[in-house]
Amino acid sequence: MIKPRTPPGILELLPRDQIAFQRMLDTIRRTFEAFAFLPVETPVFELSDVLLTKSGGETERQVYFVQSTGVLAKAADADGNAGMPELALRFDLTVPLARYVAEHEHDLAFPFRRYQMQRVYRGERAQRGRFREFYQCDIDVIGKDGLSPRIDAEIPAVIHAVFSALDVGAFTIQLNHRKLLRGFFAGQGIGDDLQAGVLREIDKLDKRGEDAVRATLQGEGFALAADVVERLMAFSRVRSQGHDDALARLAALGDGTPLFEEGRAELVGVMKQLRAMDVPEARYAINLSIARGLDYYTGMVYETVLDDHPQIGSVCSGGRYDDLAGHYTKSRLPGVGISIGLTRLFWQLREAGLVATAESSVDVLVALFDDAGLDHALALSQKLRSGGLNVETQLEPRKLAKQMQYADRAGIRFVVIRGEDEAARGVVAVKDLRRGEQFEVAEADLARTLFVEREQWRAQGAR
Repeated sequence: MIKPRTPPGILELLPRDQIAFQRMLDTIRRTFEAFAFLPVETPVFELSDVLLTKSGGETERQVYFVQSTGVLAKAADADGNAGMPELALRFDLTVPLARYVAEHEHDLAFPFRRYQMQRVYRGERAQRGRFREFYQCDIDVIGKDGLSPRIDAEIPAVIHAVFSALDVGAFTIQLNHRKLLRGFFAGQGIGDDLQAGVLREIDKLDKRGEDAVRATLQGEGFALAADVVERLMAFSRVRSQGHDDALARLAALGDGTPLFEEGRAELVGVMKQLRAMDVPEARYAINLSIARGLDYYTGMVYETVLDDHPQIGSVCSGGRYDDLAGHYTKSRLPGVGISIGLTRLFWQLREAGLVATAESSVDVLVALFDDAGLDHALALSQKLRSGGLNVETQLEPRKLAKQMQYADRAGIRFVVIRGEDEAARGVVAVKDLRRGEQFEVAEADLARTLFVEREQWRAQGAR
């Protein structure tokens, strides 16, 4: 007999935890749609040569390749060497988006506003809180030939709406701008050939600390002068507390290169738009150490942290890029977007006690005493469903205590009981397992009564 077990790096949930996870997905989806983003789904696997536009490197070492047994057998029969499989599982949603937009660009309306909420796969070393299969929830706005920087301010407004709706406590959306960074680097004499590497090192400050990053930047490979590195460190320490403080700190940076000034102006414009969109100033701040390590970011970058749980790290990140689909089309398709790694976020929130096991999505269990009452139980269940309730019918008669025990374990709140006495009086008894109370109600009023009870319970935040 084979022992049942899941592969390492997989988050498999029991039903009531799955309900809590699903409600987070639904909250995020509703918020994305409120900002006029449109749904997209792409296949779980892509053609390998499309997905892996660059050979080698860390990405390819984490890819799960896919091949049917028939194709493998055919390749082995041919020359004993199957070679690289034709298909690979997606490792993020950005590369599939690039392929999707390039393939369908003549059928899409630009700027194209898409959201995508699907699983992705990475062959990472399985460890606590890191997953090989996980949900990503992405939004992107893609332009054709150009994309207004004004859209960059809408992204943190969406982040604010999402995390406010998720109700996970205070959070801060940290803002920076790649043009500001690169312009500052150029002003310090750091050439274009080193800037991408310096960006990646600055982005590691929170993880490695200043001493380690300082040693790397002064060491072999960068060999930056000590005074240049100290100015980089001082620049990266700039943080703001409030809207006016952010503007003052940006102004205090002094004059810079044209690229620096362009980045500063765009960052100031984003903050002014956030104020116009009523995003509270406590929810955003500049942090000039935020760089985002990926090379394709070219403008605004965002990272979101939970104020009371900084150990969780960034819970939502992204930024602006100039060329989404350069590997697939000659068209210039700039964009801006963010990603929420929901599986890891859910796990971390649950570990921190910020997400509780949910009540069942089933509202009512209609009890059954004997076979003679089955037809009525089925009809009553249908009436309750028509009244907007989720209902399970007990299809085999059991002792009432067993039915109560089942409902309690399954997280069902109401048990509807109709014995001979209740039937004679035209009422049903309702056991409310959440409140530990029992009451009677006229059968004709049952659906409305339970629906109102459920909605009041939800409004009180008890669900």
